[in-house]
Amino acid sequence: MTSGRLRIAVAGASGRMGRMLIDAVLAAPDCELAGALDMAGSTALGRDASSLAIESGGQHTGVLLTSDLHAGLASAQVLIDFTRPEGTLAHLAVCRELGVKAVIGTTGFSPAQKAEIAAHGQHIALMLAPNMSVGVNVMLKLLDQAARAFNTGYDIEVIEAHHRHKVDAPSGTALQFGDVLAHALGRELKDCAVYERHGVTGPRDPSSIGFATIRGGDIVGEHTVLFAGTGERIEISHKSSSRVSYAQGSLRAARFLADRAPGLYDMNDVLGLAP
Repeated sequence: MTSGRLRIAVAGASGRMGRMLIDAVLAAPDCELAGALDMAGSTALGRDASSLAIESGGQHTGVLLTSDLHAGLASAQVLIDFTRPEGTLAHLAVCRELGVKAVIGTTGFSPAQKAEIAAHGQHIALMLAPNMSVGVNVMLKLLDQAARAFNTGYDIEVIEAHHRHKVDAPSGTALQFGDVLAHALGRELKDCAVYERHGVTGPRDPSSIGFATIRGGDIVGEHTVLFAGTGERIEISHKSSSRVSYAQGSLRAARFLADRAPGLYDMNDVLGLAP
């Protein structure tokens, strides 16, 4: 390994996001690919990670895809994980054992699984965020300000769209938007969220926060928060045209964790937006 460079392992290496992360790590002069994890049974196991790169193909790494977590994490300082909840939790258990820090972009965790992540955070530094995009995390701050200004007389709806392969709904980012909006209004999201409308629903509850979900095609990720008042409508939107923004945000988070003590951090900490 090259000294002085941040050694990063990528989980779900043969997936869409995993391949983008491999590209980002190979292109970053201050980072080095130290491991590439994939599921047992994957046809990519045993291949050099460079064969999965989209932009950086041909850059031989010597890092072979493996389903052996201990082998794949043995040389890493930080794991970047965009997989599924059960897989991420299995990875974190080994990270904790080996002292490897982790950037978690996986979504769809249950409350019990989030508590398990927090417990791991008492032993290793973790950064958990449903969206690694710098733009999305700046939008969170804008939504907090907007909700406080539009606290009466405005109906709030969160609309999100993703590709056909996404397995959870609403998206983790949409739910994070909802949490920020509800908190700014002095509410709990669980008490005011409306996730489905069908049939005769009656008039809209003015205290509710509505969610609408679209799944189709290869949409990377689009989120709009609508504040609908009388005589005017305000929309705050973020649209991703590429996963590159998620990959670059993940590297920024990995660099942030490099010298951090154990704890559970978020993108506000990474970007210096925490109050």
